[in-house]
Amino acid sequence: MSLKVYNSLTRQKEVFEPINPPYVGMYVCGPTVSGESHLGHARPFITFDVVYRYLMHLGYKVRYVRNITDAGHFEEEGREAEDKISKKAVLEKLEPMELVQKYTNLYHWAMSQFNNLPPSIEPTATGHIVEQIEMIKKIIQDGYAYEANGSVYFDVEKYNIDFSAKGQPYGILSGRVLDDQIESTRELDNQDEKRNKSDFALWKKAPAEHIMRWQSPWGEGFPGWHIECSAMSTKYLGDEFDIHGGGMDLQFPHHECEIAQSTVCNHKMPARYWLHNNMITINGRKMGKSYNNVIKLSELFTGTHPLLEQAYAPSTVRFFILQSQYRSTLDFGNDALQGSEKALRRLMEAFEWLEQQDGLGAIGAATDTALDEKVNTLIAEFDEFMNDDLNTAKVIASMFELVPIINSIKDKHIATTALSANTVTLLKKQLHAYIKDIFGLQNSKANNNDKLEGVLQLLINIRKEAKNRKDFVTSDKIRNELSALGVQLKDEKDGGMSYTIQ
Repeated sequence: MSLKVYNSLTRQKEVFEPINPPYVGMYVCGPTVSGESHLGHARPFITFDVVYRYLMHLGYKVRYVRNITDAGHFEEEGREAEDKISKKAVLEKLEPMELVQKYTNLYHWAMSQFNNLPPSIEPTATGHIVEQIEMIKKIIQDGYAYEANGSVYFDVEKYNIDFSAKGQPYGILSGRVLDDQIESTRELDNQDEKRNKSDFALWKKAPAEHIMRWQSPWGEGFPGWHIECSAMSTKYLGDEFDIHGGGMDLQFPHHECEIAQSTVCNHKMPARYWLHNNMITINGRKMGKSYNNVIKLSELFTGTHPLLEQAYAPSTVRFFILQSQYRSTLDFGNDALQGSEKALRRLMEAFEWLEQQDGLGAIGAATDTALDEKVNTLIAEFDEFMNDDLNTAKVIASMFELVPIINSIKDKHIATTALSANTVTLLKKQLHAYIKDIFGLQNSKANNNDKLEGVLQLLINIRKEAKNRKDFVTSDKIRNELSALGVQLKDEKDGGMSYTIQ
């Protein structure tokens, strides 16, 4: 059975056919490193890590590009545009690149805790200013952008008129009609510079107080958000590549704008398949600062957020996310996480026991042919469900039908010869391939000490940085909350810190 994926562009499942097999190019929008990653960020990065792993399992040679957004003018739906990096750097009294490095390090740390594979290439927006300027110049030359007071805007209405005739209107991905978009657009910053309310910034003139700025043909300024991904995906994957991924919240405006920019520059759609994961809600509510339910990953791993009843191991969170198909909604709650924790432990215990068994199974035919046939059917479902739009939830459900069979053999309620040796060999092979290689699951119990030490060291480093900035509110908060959990921090004479766990 061939791999089928749901293509957001065509709104249907399609057989995955790479442009140049066995090579696959995949671009996924990475983090904006203006702050620490939170639970909502975990889902796309775990989802596309599994996509990456599965494509390699199928034998494809994958170039996985995931960017770091470390500069730019962000235009998010329903919000006033801002430069998040510069704004946060001022708040934290850090140089912008110092802030970027701090949160990039935290992001990489979190990804390693989740056992995510690093991407093939991880380009940064600031490292590709030249490519962005060249792309903007080309869009202007082709008549789809204009300069206004040192800023450059994409002419959405002109694009929509010309490309609607070619069957590629603005809104092709999100399904939004441009007239409706214009009607619902609020009057935002510098709106008078734009020809149309729907136009978006490719380049912004830097005001005097703006920290991050680069020379351009239009004066000193900084890039828009959307142009970054178009420039980096084109550079590393070409004019057309196989998969573009990200969260559903990026469909509009970010991915819609990417399509328009890249189509003008490269005269073709940038990606064949657009994959989008659904969002995580917290106890039925959308994540948001106003609800006080944005849970940072360090808080998740240490159990220090008010909504958390305990700390959750990264492997538990990973397993929880994979228990739902990536396009379905996923509601976070303590009961769900605790259930995932127990389920993962049960799965790993059965799997690890089976892996240690040699000579299990009948050499000839199985003594229980009905059971042997059932096990083979469940094993075959792994590939069947993954090939049906990467349905990790159904694969895990099939695994849990196998767990009681394995445990019954372990407890001698089922004869060791009930299954054939060939079936046992296949069962071991497929469980290892899916649990370890494709799903990237780890035994949380075996890694708890290392993970705890890593989390504590992270918090110590954050506290040290806060003290150096004379941010004693944050410094004392970390010390007091760790103390309440039984972790005592001690400031050493040489400026270092140590800890003891009571």
